[in-house]
Parts: sequence; structure tokens; C-alpha cells
Amino acid sequence: MTSEALEGYFGTVLPHLNEKQRRVVVGAMVVALGRGGQARVVEASGLSSSTVNKATQEVRVGVEVSDRQRAVGGGDRPAIDKQPGLLAALDELVHPDTRGTPMSLLRWTLKSTYQLAGDLQQRGFRVSAELVRRLLHQMGYSLQAPSKQNEGSAHPDRDGQFRYINDLASFMVGDGEPVISVDTKKKELIGNYANGGTEWHPKGDPTRVEVHDFADPGLGEFAKAIPYGIYDTANNEGWVSVGDSADTAEFAVQSIRTWWLEMGQTRFPDATRLMITADAGGSNGYRIRAWKKHLADLATETGLEITVCHYPPGTSKWNKIEHRMFSFISMNWRGRPLTDIRTIVELIAATTTDKGLTVRAAYDPNWYPKGVKIPDAEFKALPLSRHEWHGDWNYTLTPNPAN
Repeated sequence: MTSEALEGYFGTVLPHLNEKQRRVVVGAMVVALGRGGQARVVEASGLSSSTVNKATQEVRVGVEVSDRQRAVGGGDRPAIDKQPGLLAALDELVHPDTRGTPMSLLRWTLKSTYQLAGDLQQRGFRVSAELVRRLLHQMGYSLQAPSKQNEGSAHPDRDGQFRYINDLASFMVGDGEPVISVDTKKKELIGNYANGGTEWHPKGDPTRVEVHDFADPGLGEFAKAIPYGIYDTANNEGWVSVGDSADTAEFAVQSIRTWWLEMGQTRFPDATRLMITADAGGSNGYRIRAWKKHLADLATETGLEITVCHYPPGTSKWNKIEHRMFSFISMNWRGRPLTDIRTIVELIAATTTDKGLTVRAAYDPNWYPKGVKIPDAEFKALPLSRHEWHGDWNYTLTPNPAN
């Protein structure tokens, strides 16, 4: 092989190989060329004489097949070995028990790898942001967002109320009576606004939305969609009424009424009772007189005895509708602007899960006034009986034959 051919060969092959593979190739070439081969390979490959000599010796004794490119102990020493105290200093900056102390330099700063590297450099360590990132992973840290789990102080009867709800719901389901979980989903801006999440699009062609999330002044008080949901816990199916006026007790009960007419009475043709689990606050809160008044009207219309059990204050996330229906609706419309009521309704109705969840939805065009007061006399006349256990949270409304 001529010197020009040898140089061209190495120029083509070596750039695509790792360190160990290059040694195998040049060592094998020296052996193949025979006498004077090492000098020719050094000149053609551009590698040092010591490297080519080492490669030749490795080939002659037989190269061990492994994933290692260097012998054990080869390469630079780890930064934490060369700089004692580096790991402890980094852990001090990011550990939850120390990062919030008044003496921590990062108490009021962004805890990024660049910020951490800068702080360590001020302490005399030679580090980069990339080295900090690798060390954090080695120490078991990862990027995490705050998790919404703390809902305030726990009520002393919280666990007792959970057991009460569970026992009563199990009894009702066993008797073939409907048990539903209800709540208002987060209000959503109607328009071409950004919606959290991502979805597949052709590269470089995302959905264009408004820069600012300012409500459309042309829509006035109807600029937000208000989804009120009903989840049938026994049959894993739900209903969502989407309104655009106000989240009131009347709207909440009208949504339950619509669920009964559209789904409930077909699913439970022999039902005599209905159990509702709801949050402690909002339009269906246990202190809301209008909620109980409109439920009493619904009981009379349907002939159902309606029992309501509220989750204790500060435990809204335990409501089954939150994690069995609303969470999947949010996942189904992630990354899509909710441009109008029709889009919202269709996205809700298209929500399904591998476990068989089905959801139906419809727009409620009715207007629901705010601030409607229920007089004392009218409220006291309601056919409402409080349970012995926490009658403020648990009560039953019976059909009123006088109506």
C-alpha cells in the first residue's frame, strides 16, 4: 500500500472510531505491513509514536473484547476526588433542611445549575454547570415541581367522615342505588389562548395562540366556561354541563337534574334514593342554602330521596370526580386552545380511558343570577333531615308531596 493510499485510508476511517477502536486499527495495520510498518503508520495516521507502539503491542498480545476504551484506572480523576469537600458543599446548598435557612446564599435566588456553580466557584471550587448537573444526579436529586398536597390543618373528624361516606356509599351501591360525585371543574378562558401541555404537530408549525391571556372584552361576563361534572362511581361514567354565566347552586343542581334525565334514570330505572358526595365549599358547599333548596326541588320532581355527604374542609382532592374524571378531561385537551364552547364540549365528550371511562357533555345556555337569598321561613320549611353523625356535612332531602 502506498503512503498516499495509507494516509487516505486513515483519514477516512479513524474519525468515525472511538479511542480503543483507533488503536486496534492502527496496531493491526502495523502488524500487517511488517518491517517499517510502525513508522509508516505514525506518518500516515498522525498519531504519536507512543500511541502506535502501544496499539501494536495490544494487537500482538490479543485485544480483550469489552466496552472499556481505556484500562482500569485510566483517565482523569473525578472532580470530587481532586476537590475534597465539593460534594458536601453542593449538598449543603440544595438539601431541603439547609436551603431555606437564613444563612443559605440561595434562600432568595434561583436554584439553577448555573447559580449553584457560581456559588461553588465563589467558595474556591473549580466547577461548571454541567459538572453540577452530573453531581446532583449522582446524589439522587432531580428537577421537580411543587406538589399540591397540603390543604390546611386536618379536621379532627376527617377520617371518621371518610369512613362514614365509604360505608354509606357501599350500602347504597349494594342496594343498586346511584352514588354520584359532583364538583365544578376549573373555569376555563374561552378563546384562542394557550392551554397547558403539548401535542404532536409538524416540526416548526405549532398552534398559534394569543400572547396574553386577557379575557375577550366582547364576551363580557361570558368569557369563561364553567364545567360542572357528575361522576357515577359505580359505572365509571360521567356527565358535564358547560355553562358560561355563573357557578351558582342553581347551576349545580340543574347539572345534576340534566344528568338524571339524560343518563341516571335510564341507568337506575328502579332507584328510590340518590347519594351525592361533594366538597365542603363552592356552589355545592354545605353552608349554601340555595344548594339545599334546589336539591329539595329536585327530590320532589324526581321522587328520589337525596342524601348528601360532604368531604371535610381541606380534603377536596379526595373527591372521586377529581382523579377519576376531571384529570382525564384535562389530559385530553392539553395543548389545545379552547376557542369556543362547542370545542370545550366536544373535547370533554371525547374523553375516555383504558379502564372504560365514558363522558357525555352539553352546553347549558341558561343564565343563573348570583346572590339569590333564601329567606329563613322558606329554608326552615325544606324537607331536610340531618344525620346523627355531623348533620352539617350529612343530610337527606325527601320529596315534598305538598309541592
